Parts: sequence; structure tokens; C-alpha cells
Amino acid sequence: MPKINAERLLADLDHLRTIGGVETGVIRTALSEKDMEARRWLKKRFEEAGLEATIDGVGNVLGRTSKPGPVLLIGSHSDTQPRGGWLDGALGVVYGLEIARALSEDPETANLAVDVVSWQDEEGSFLGCLGSRSWCGVLDPEAEKAATGRDGTKLTDAIAAAGLTDVPRLTMEENRYLGYLEAHIEQGAYLEQAQQHVGVVTAIVGIRAMRFKFHGEQNHAGTTTMARRKDAATALYELAYRVNQEFPSVAGERTVWTMGRAVVQPGAASIVPGYAELDLQFRDQDESILDRFEEIAAAIADDINSRGKARVEYTRSRQPVRPSMMDDGFQKHIAVAAEATVPGKWQSMPSAAGHDPMVITAKLPCAMLFIPSIGGISHDFAEDSDRGDIAIGCQVLADAASSILQERRNG
Repeated sequence: MPKINAERLLADLDHLRTIGGVETGVIRTALSEKDMEARRWLKKRFEEAGLEATIDGVGNVLGRTSKPGPVLLIGSHSDTQPRGGWLDGALGVVYGLEIARALSEDPETANLAVDVVSWQDEEGSFLGCLGSRSWCGVLDPEAEKAATGRDGTKLTDAIAAAGLTDVPRLTMEENRYLGYLEAHIEQGAYLEQAQQHVGVVTAIVGIRAMRFKFHGEQNHAGTTTMARRKDAATALYELAYRVNQEFPSVAGERTVWTMGRAVVQPGAASIVPGYAELDLQFRDQDESILDRFEEIAAAIADDINSRGKARVEYTRSRQPVRPSMMDDGFQKHIAVAAEATVPGKWQSMPSAAGHDPMVITAKLPCAMLFIPSIGGISHDFAEDSDRGDIAIGCQVLADAASSILQERRNG
């Protein structure tokens, strides 16, 4: 098996964090000046590793090997949240680079073929998984045309500002790839709490979301009796309370739901609210649980409507994301590699966050590896992982990649 160079791996990650570095974190949002600077640096590093590197028309950076196939594609994304951590996405990109180098440097694995990629805008500054959608040929032109960033900048204008308007867009080369591997920080605390070093991802959870609009009657808080009120906020509070009471009976061990956005209008202490909104999101790898959650939330809203007070409208507020199952064979290779490197200190687990493989899995077999996040923190400047775990994760993925490729060549 190839031996990764941990010092080189960490030096590349440390340099990448300086591009857009702020305090202990990174601000390198998609298509920003710092994002493109990082992509140009990655392109150079890919080339130094002997790969033919290209930045395409949406900002994907792809390093292609000249070795004959079968080829494994390894990577992640290098864009960040508006106040993001230094490892979210970057870890998987630099793992891919280091694995390509390590394989090439070992005479026993020098003939194995790995391409490396940094996808654009996985974080959704403009359009979630923009780069992988484009590469897979599933990017909706109308969605791209309509997409805007958090500051109101149009995606098309951001592409133009980055000098990419007339740059060709890469698409997946048919029959080139055996599959896709991605490493990532866990972004949760399961591995740390279990004192494990590696997570072998079984699936990426499905995501559903609903928006509730509550129509009441705005009126004076002192002169409107409780019997006469049609209070939109009270209806919102009831629905939120009942969701938290009724969802647990259906939920699995890792099911989560969030009511992260609420609006009450006009928002004055002496006015009975006439209008309110609530966003509800829920995630699980079991679609039957997601179906039941939708049914329960709708039934609560219907019950509130039946009383003739505030009226509740509800709709899905995003396109549902179906659970994405990781390839069983790839999982076994990662598990064997993990057991060899950290015996008994790894576990199989689902991903509760979205990642590019949920797009790519429709085109290629995919697998993911997690390393622990300190304190379970991500999407924040405080995000961090132990440097030993960073090295361990890369070695495990390198061993798995080597095993997968050699099995196919020998099979």
C-alpha cells in the first residue's frame, strides 16, 4: 500500500487556509476573488503532481492523469461558507492530491490512475453543488440563470467577473471512471464522542422542507378579547410545539428536524399578529420517516385550520433531496483499510449533511470517509480536527483507493 507524506499533506492544507484566511477560519465563497485564487493555486499543485489540470467554465478544477484506466476520481470542494472553517471541503481536495502523489511515488502503485477534483459551490452561495451538477450534466439552465448570491449578485455575473464566461465546461467522460471517493470532516460529534478515528459513510441523508404561512387578523392587543382573536403567531407556536411532541414517535436514532426561520408580523408588542411564517426542515436516510413527517406536519396544520381561527397554508419549500446510498463494495475497501490502520477505532455511519456525492451517485459509484470534528463544530471559524486524525484519514483513503484500483486491474 502507498505511504502518504503527512508533512506534505498538512503543509498544503495550511497554505490553502491562508487564501481567504480570517482569524482561525476562512472566507472563500464561491467565485469570489479568494476562491479563484485558491483554484489557481490548486491547479498549479495538480500540475506539479503530474496531472493535466483545468479550471472549467464554472470554476471546477480537474486534474487528469495520463495513466490508462480504470480511473478513480477523488476530491471535494474548496469553496467555503461566508464564515467557514479551514477543513470543510478543502480536506477532501488535498487528500485527493496527496493520494495521487503517494500512488505515483510507490513503484508498487505507480501504474494506478487517479484524477483529482475541486468542485465549485458545494456550499450553495449561488446554487448548491453547482460544479458537480454541471459536470454530471444535470445543471438546470433556468436555475442557473435565476440563481443569485446572498448579496444579490447574479450567478451569471459572478461567472463573468471570474473570467469564466467563455471557458468550456467539463463534463464526465463516459467509461473513464470506476467511481468517486470523497473525504470530509464529520461536521458532527459522533466520532469524537465514540473516540473513533474514521467514519465509513453508508448514506447521505435525504432532506425535506416545508413552509407554513399563518393568516390571522391583525388587531389591538388590549381591546381584542381572546375569544375574538385570530392570532397568527399563536397558531405558529402551536404547530411548532406539536411537531416537537409528535415527531419523536416516528424518528430514528439519527433523525433530525429544525425550525430555523420564523416570521411574525407586524412584530409589535401591542398588536395581535395578523401573519406569520415558519420553515421546517427534516433529514433522515429512511424516506419512509420523511414521508411520515410530512404527513404529521400537514395533519397538525389541517387540525388548526378546522377551528376557524388562523388559517394555515403549507407547501414544500425546496426540491426534496433523496437519500443517497454509498457503494457497498467501496465501503468494504475503506473499512478494511481503516481496520488495518486504526483497529477497532472506526465505525460505519450515515452523513447528516449534504455533499457532492448525492449528485454524483446518479452517475458513478461513490463512497465517503469521515474524520472527527473537534467539538462537532463546522460552518464556523472554530472548526478544527486533530492533525493526527487528518493524517490517519488520508492514509486510510489512500489504502482503500489502491485496493479498489488493484482489485479492478486484477479482476
